[in-house]
Amino acid sequence: MRKVKRLVLGVGVLLLGSTIFKAQTTDTAKAAISQDAAAKKKAADEEKARLKKPYDPKADAAKDIKALMEIAKKENKNIILQAGGNWCIWCLRFNDFVEKTPELKSIVDDNYLYYHLNYSPDNKNEKVFAAYGNPGDKYGYPVFIVLDKNGKMIHVQDSSVLEADKGYGLEKVKEFFNSWKPKS
Repeated sequence: MRKVKRLVLGVGVLLLGSTIFKAQTTDTAKAAISQDAAAKKKAADEEKARLKKPYDPKADAAKDIKALMEIAKKENKNIILQAGGNWCIWCLRFNDFVEKTPELKSIVDDNYLYYHLNYSPDNKNEKVFAAYGNPGDKYGYPVFIVLDKNGKMIHVQDSSVLEADKGYGLEKVKEFFNSWKPKS
């Protein structure tokens, strides 16, 4: 009988110890995940602080796009609207990538008028976005709206297919820009 009591007591101690270990392991894992998330947020915030902020929440996008159409007709260029905001790290990364990659900058400068269409709590540009079918609702941000020189929407590009690692892929972005430049 003593052996049975000891066995039952031993099994109970093992189960209790296992439960305590699991609880401690879970708490440790949660703490590690929380620290990792905080570190990633801090790194993203630092990166955002370094990057140029190309979106102007105060801009009159409808008026600006209309003016771009006049220039596009004269210069025989298409228009790219990069929709997003200064709050969006992927939007800022794309802008930085294009500006700092001479090959891409050249394609853009030769073929497009480029406009950063703001979407933020300060200015959602709801009428402008509605005119293009609200692509941010479907794809998130950034999203690219390509217009011909007359302002006709000819393509909407989901930016996620242009991504590579924590940035964008040169060949993917180059293919996108080359696919929608004006026809001669």
